[in-house]
Amino acid sequence: MESTDGQRGRDSSSSSSGGGSGVKRSPLEVLMNQIRRKRTATDRKPLGRLLSRNSEKNLISEEVETERKEERKPSADPAESERDIGWGRVCVFLQRLGKKANSKNLSLAHCDLTATDLLELATLLQFLPRLEEVDVSWNELIGGCLRALTSHLQQVGGIKALKLCSCRLNADDVIALGEALGCVPLLDVLDLSYNGGVGDGALQGLLGNLHPPLRELHLVSCQLNAADAAALGGMVSALSTLCVLDVSCNPRLAQEVEGVGGFRELTSSLSHASSLSTLRLQACGLTADGLDALGGSLRYLPSMRELDLSCNKTLSGGLSRLTSHLAHLTHLESLDLHLCCLTPADLDALIQVLPSLTALTELDVSSNKEAGAVIHPLVSALPLTQMRRLPLNSCSLTEDSFTALALAAPFLRSVDVSWCKVVSGRLALLLDALQPSIILELRLSSCDLTTDDLRHLAAVCRRGSLSSLRVLDLSYNGSVCDDGWSSLFSAGGLSSLQDVDISLRPLTSAPCSAWLPALLSAVPQLPALTRLALQRWNSSMQERQQLKHRLRKRSVLLEWDCSGVMSSSKLTNQESTEESQPEE
Repeated sequence: MESTDGQRGRDSSSSSSGGGSGVKRSPLEVLMNQIRRKRTATDRKPLGRLLSRNSEKNLISEEVETERKEERKPSADPAESERDIGWGRVCVFLQRLGKKANSKNLSLAHCDLTATDLLELATLLQFLPRLEEVDVSWNELIGGCLRALTSHLQQVGGIKALKLCSCRLNADDVIALGEALGCVPLLDVLDLSYNGGVGDGALQGLLGNLHPPLRELHLVSCQLNAADAAALGGMVSALSTLCVLDVSCNPRLAQEVEGVGGFRELTSSLSHASSLSTLRLQACGLTADGLDALGGSLRYLPSMRELDLSCNKTLSGGLSRLTSHLAHLTHLESLDLHLCCLTPADLDALIQVLPSLTALTELDVSSNKEAGAVIHPLVSALPLTQMRRLPLNSCSLTEDSFTALALAAPFLRSVDVSWCKVVSGRLALLLDALQPSIILELRLSSCDLTTDDLRHLAAVCRRGSLSSLRVLDLSYNGSVCDDGWSSLFSAGGLSSLQDVDISLRPLTSAPCSAWLPALLSAVPQLPALTRLALQRWNSSMQERQQLKHRLRKRSVLLEWDCSGVMSSSKLTNQESTEESQPEE
């Protein structure tokens, strides 16, 4: 038996040596020869590859390299190859501007674009057939050159949003845009805000060129006058799909010239825009006559949900000419009348119509001093259970009106009583009325808050009643002692807080060394923080560096003016002197 086995081993060894050679092979070589015979010729790999510990990794690398070689093969379709080259040019262009390429969204706002850049961009549109949004806002150097872009819009006919804010557009640009709008039949949003050259009659360049399905038209601060208002009326008449019209900050829009005003034509055209849900007329020079004209159209706007008439001081005393028509807006959710110099008669007229506005969730009568005397009847007329915002900053609140506000506080998501000195010493009344996990914003700027007020605020935080709070404004309350600030920052319970402002008034300052350690300890417990304002609080350079160190790996905007570096302390002066001396 042993001789037979030995013979088999010798036969195997001799056969594997090839040609019956007498050279002896090691057992490993014999084994590898047997493996080779079992593999096909196309499947064989070098011996070193099999013996390598990284054989699997090498095999993967080889496959990836093969795929890359296949990707580098020239496309059989010349058109496809040209598109690839074009997309590469688009990527290079956007990379030069610090932007990432997106085939559907071209966002180039604040890029300091020049006329040359605009021309290059226009030539690249042909490689963006899926483009839906173009935003070149806040590029003031492209004014007067818009035709270079609009002449190529036919290559991106699927555009749904076009934003050209603050580009110094002139009348020629508006005409060029109007001529090209027919090439973008799917346009849904057009924003030309902050272009003074769009007004003074230039808006007529768009007349007859705006068509459905346009849903949003923004013309904020465009120097629109009565003639533009008339032209705008003609556009609105043809836009049955219009949902948002914003012509705020055009103070001449509602003015009449020699008894003739285009604002009446604009308001009458609203009867054709039954889909309108948002109308913003902030700071448009509205008068009582303008409100009368607007009121006549409200019955045709059943979808209206937001009406902004703020910052129109000239409507003072004439609100009753509008309120009688507000009852038609059964779906109205937001009414903004802040800074309108409302009179007691205006407020009484408003209070009478409020019960009809059953869908109302936001009412802004802030910065109207007379409002402070009617808060109780105002709150009583509101649908309190659904109210979310009722800002009353700068309303000259009295003790009674502040107490009345506490009735609405449990339902509000935003409370703003800034610049109301009656809050001083009475903050507990408001805080105890807030519902936990509902309030999102609390603004108490310039309320003459006391140290006890801050201690009570700290206690509310400690209970978790402000766990959802995102904005806390305690600025301009310099009368709070160090202990008050320390107790607030040591309380915790503000894990959702994003924005904190405890700045001091201009031309004032105070040291923060006593409570800054509490703030430093609180920073890790504020994971959502994005802004921290500490203007005019004095500190040493070392203390500033400590706070910056705590925020070093977080995207938090720290607003702390350099003039607040403490210089009165002898120790700080000595440290500053030592730091300024060169090392030996």
